[in-house]
Amino acid sequence: MDTRKLLQTTVVGSYPQPDWLIDREKLNKVGAPRVRAREIWRVPEPLLEKAQDDATLLAIRDMEDAGIDIITDGEIRRESYSNRFATALEGLDLDNPHTISPKPGLNIAIPRVTGRIRRSRDVEVRDMEILRRSTKRQTKITLPGPFTMSQQAKNEYYKDDEEMAMDFADAVNEEAHALQAAGADVIQLDEPWLRQDLAASKRYGVKAIDRALRGLSTQTAIHLCFGYGTGFRVGKPNHYDFLTELADSSVDQISIEAAQIRLDLNVLRDLPGKTIVLGVIDLSTDVPELAVEVAVRIRHALKFVGPEHLMPAPDCGLKFMSRDLAFAKLTALSAGAALVRQELTGKAA
Repeated sequence: MDTRKLLQTTVVGSYPQPDWLIDREKLNKVGAPRVRAREIWRVPEPLLEKAQDDATLLAIRDMEDAGIDIITDGEIRRESYSNRFATALEGLDLDNPHTISPKPGLNIAIPRVTGRIRRSRDVEVRDMEILRRSTKRQTKITLPGPFTMSQQAKNEYYKDDEEMAMDFADAVNEEAHALQAAGADVIQLDEPWLRQDLAASKRYGVKAIDRALRGLSTQTAIHLCFGYGTGFRVGKPNHYDFLTELADSSVDQISIEAAQIRLDLNVLRDLPGKTIVLGVIDLSTDVPELAVEVAVRIRHALKFVGPEHLMPAPDCGLKFMSRDLAFAKLTALSAGAALVRQELTGKAA
């Protein structure tokens, strides 16, 4: 057993953007916007790209210094996990959005789909190129999943939402192949909305995911969660209604939230052959975990999945916490994984 490759640590995607780059109060107000939210940026448009590049390097160095094995660009250039890619596609009307009110007092603008969804240009390829040349570590880059994007838009063009999701999948697939060519070691789809409409998820969720990932030779991942930890401190369910359906999907890695919700890890037995990217860092607390706490969570997971198929990670993205807290939590993550890795090395010897 090559213990050097066991329990590789990774992140889900996002890292805190510096306060000199974004207005955190406005960011917290918009949450995860579906259309553009240009008002969150503190830097004027002519200088914004360069400022985002500089902040991206800070995020990369923080992840390296914290000891993370597989890193991202921190999604520093994004207003949300999904809108950077989704709003770059053809077929969406962003200037005249549809408004939904999921609860009283909350109004969310979402794109109207008024034509065929198509990818007409690279969206995240430059991001991947910068990440690749800025680190010697393994790299991951994320894309919003096709099912989630179809749930975050108002269909006014397609005969049904499944047809729309398939065109989103084709757009994702084109971008994913370009990201693979740019050097991505892992390409992750973010699909938190698979839990929102279970009937639709079970009907075509896996079909859309497989279509988005077809033909890729790099490692692929899908992230499932219940929302950013710091924004959802209470009220999360303690189980996934859509998870074991992914056992027969083409995806290599399944990233799940487990620390905050105290997930019953027995469910991992139903995902044979998949690598589990397991959330062992609780983002709902402002207190960094101790390395020994992280190690306990990893050891518990090893009762259900072999060490060669387990990758410790935070529950979700780190975007909404302070940079100091995010760094401390990632440092604890890598230290906890190292403790268990040393134990496995001793047993192997």
